[in-house]
Amino acid sequence: MKLIHLTHPHEQNKLELPPTVMALGFFDGIHLGHQCVIRTAKKIADERGYKSAVMTFHPHPSVVLGKNDAHVEYITPMRDKEKIVQSLGIDILYVIKFDESFAGLLPQQFVDDYIIGLNVKHVVAGFDYSYGRLGKGKMETLPFHARGEFTQTVIEKVEFQEEKVSSTALRKLIRNGEMEQIPSILGRAYTVAGTVIHGDKRGRQIGFPTANVDLSDEYLLPPVGVYAVRLKVHDEWYDGVCNIGYKPTFKEDERQLSIEVHLFEFNKDIYDQNVTVEWHMRIRAEKKFNGIDELVEQIAKDKKTAQEYFMSEKNILAFSNEK
Repeated sequence: MKLIHLTHPHEQNKLELPPTVMALGFFDGIHLGHQCVIRTAKKIADERGYKSAVMTFHPHPSVVLGKNDAHVEYITPMRDKEKIVQSLGIDILYVIKFDESFAGLLPQQFVDDYIIGLNVKHVVAGFDYSYGRLGKGKMETLPFHARGEFTQTVIEKVEFQEEKVSSTALRKLIRNGEMEQIPSILGRAYTVAGTVIHGDKRGRQIGFPTANVDLSDEYLLPPVGVYAVRLKVHDEWYDGVCNIGYKPTFKEDERQLSIEVHLFEFNKDIYDQNVTVEWHMRIRAEKKFNGIDELVEQIAKDKKTAQEYFMSEKNILAFSNEK
């Protein structure tokens, strides 16, 4: 996949670009609705002999439009988004720098510069996609702004249990810690990536060594508590239990959030390794214990709960494969 970063005004020459079918959207999460848009674009591109492309933006428009702080937590930061788009078989990913000059483009200017100007022959987007200054351009107005230069496909609302599949719904699930519900919207378990760093070694001292994960990007995180997770390291997945929080039993005034993963039947040195945490089930909220013995007893219970969860999941998978 070819990655092209553009800043307005861009200097791409239409005559030097291949004809493409373009999927348009911010695509935070690349949930099932987004995947429908992107897969449709690829299918049409393959049928017509064109290149497939995705256009997204960075940073989040809310940063520039003043609806949010400069600090934005993403479901899929750009590095993750690139990997997922590539896995969907897309040929070109355009990443547009969303700044004030780009945000100020009139709908016709956006279409002229970033669709027609990039040699796009067909556009695929969701029914609620908007473009141009203040989002004045809609899918209903796109044929007018196209001026006969390209055609379009509108993807209607994708629903789960009679609710729209959306990044907003996904964010709500993550913030509520409803990790078991997420695959129904995302199409996969929620993940975050980072690097294993040295911690204070307390887990090892009490018989539950942990991998302390320093996140690589500004991820949206579930609420503090204990979760059944899987950890990917060296392209292998391992079951485990994770505490995300402030370790109140040891540090009453700690304000630095930590992510600590205890892996089952694992004793390898993975310091400085890049890892992925896959969130599966919330077990309980974080709490302060009266002493180390009480903490150790609870961790053992949490570990047992997580092990039973993964065993149940594996049994369900095995049963499904037998059918």
